[in-house]
Amino acid sequence: MAHELNDMAHDTNDTAQPNDMAHDTNDTAQPNDMAHDTNDTAQPNDDMDRARTHHLDGYRVDVTTRAGVQSLLPVTRLVRTLVAGLRAGSAPTPARIGLTLTNDVEITLLNEEYMGHEGPTDVLSFPLLEPSAFPVHPGQDPTLRRSEGPAFVLPPGVRTDLGDIVVSVERAIEQAEQGHGGHTGDVRWSPSDELRLLVTHGALHVCGWDHARPDEEAAMRARERQLLSGADSR
Repeated sequence: MAHELNDMAHDTNDTAQPNDMAHDTNDTAQPNDMAHDTNDTAQPNDDMDRARTHHLDGYRVDVTTRAGVQSLLPVTRLVRTLVAGLRAGSAPTPARIGLTLTNDVEITLLNEEYMGHEGPTDVLSFPLLEPSAFPVHPGQDPTLRRSEGPAFVLPPGVRTDLGDIVVSVERAIEQAEQGHGGHTGDVRWSPSDELRLLVTHGALHVCGWDHARPDEEAAMRARERQLLSGADSR
């Protein structure tokens, strides 16, 4: 798993929605707290990318599904999984994050360009905030806690751009079916469970978590298991 700062431009001028209930981009409140997208009635076309925007608990989640990528779970369920990870990492609100569901070809290119690694990986995170923007978590490298004075404060209602997460659905399927899932490389479970794990993993990376140090890796794995078993991510 890898993460890297992203220098791509994002829409940081997006204004926050008027409440914490999930709703679409028409700003009309929904009758429940489930995530809703902007195009629930549209029929997907496998020849085209599918882009949808969701709002949940103060987060705007921009989801892009690449053409031909298999749908393992309803997008709204992945949004709940992602937001649960952001909340666990104490990501600020209002905020925006992107999630791209892709294949091995694209993620291989990204892995080589941004990480300098050959071949496909399962998830890449591109955080835009420094780890010091989030609370301290168990096992974190203390040298990452930089003190540079007060953080820059955005105008009221303007969303913080947290960054982007890219997941290879193709890799999630293969790892799960071959019994190489769970980040330990020895878990055989459903491809949908593996996908949820990768989205959770990417969300924690965006919030400053890493697994280069053994104690932090153990804490990160424990937090992922906790999140995947929780109702908020289902």
